[in-house]
Amino acid sequence: MTVPGHAALGPRQPPAATRPGPGCALGPSVGGGGSSALPPPPARPRFRPRQLTLPGSGPARHRARGASGAATRSMAGAVVSGAQVSYISQDCEEIPEFLGRKYGHMAKRLDLSFNLLRSLEGLKTFSYLEELILDNNLLGNDLLLPRLPHLHTLTLNKNQISELESLLDHLAEVVPSLQYLSLLGNIACPNELVCKEKDEDDYQRYRYFVLHKLTNLKFLDTRKVTRREREEALIRGAFMKVVKPKDAKASSAAASASPEMHYTPLPSGSRDLTNHRGILGKCRYIYYGKHSEGNRFIRDDQL
Repeated sequence: MTVPGHAALGPRQPPAATRPGPGCALGPSVGGGGSSALPPPPARPRFRPRQLTLPGSGPARHRARGASGAATRSMAGAVVSGAQVSYISQDCEEIPEFLGRKYGHMAKRLDLSFNLLRSLEGLKTFSYLEELILDNNLLGNDLLLPRLPHLHTLTLNKNQISELESLLDHLAEVVPSLQYLSLLGNIACPNELVCKEKDEDDYQRYRYFVLHKLTNLKFLDTRKVTRREREEALIRGAFMKVVKPKDAKASSAAASASPEMHYTPLPSGSRDLTNHRGILGKCRYIYYGKHSEGNRFIRDDQL
């Protein structure tokens, strides 16, 4: 049928998606209609990659990998970043040999803090060190460093160092380029962190003495070395050494031997409470009065 003004309507064409191509055979009609369904496309075979067997990939290789993994774990405590080597919290009493053998020729900064070090013999191979961190160890007065001509930073915080002069003489000999030193937390460094009986005056005398021994220091503990401190150390630093009495150990041993005996300054013949005679004795306690200003408030009529 032809509609006026319109083209002649032909038979309805199937959609482009279902339109058969040339040479394709039409299947049987579905539901008796004029349209025919295309046959389903053939299923594609799934691709399964072939498992290749590499040389040495058998059980022997796995055994070798396990052995190398154990060796890696034994060295896993060492963290290396460029020329910086850290071996922290490994509970080692001496520096492991593999550290010097593997990193001694390239390390410029070595951190061995939070261990149980008592000896620094393994530092001989670290000849290019510039910074050495030895905080929180068990290093004592027998500390011996190898000669490290490039070392400019050394921290020995929280160790067991009590003799200051011998340590400073040793450092002046083996580390001539030292500029930054920290000894906080040691008995040799008198401050309130170690002993409540110490004050700022004791710590300042300690700084003068250290600067007298190590004249190239620029930074000591937590403070920068000032020009005034350097001048004062040059003039009076040699007289700031704290001398301990030789019989300190004997007196402490005698005190610990008789803990039940309470000290009294009174003579033995005058300790009876019924004896009221006046006694002139010598007291152990000494009052310096360096922090007291109470005498300025006493009037003449109270004397």
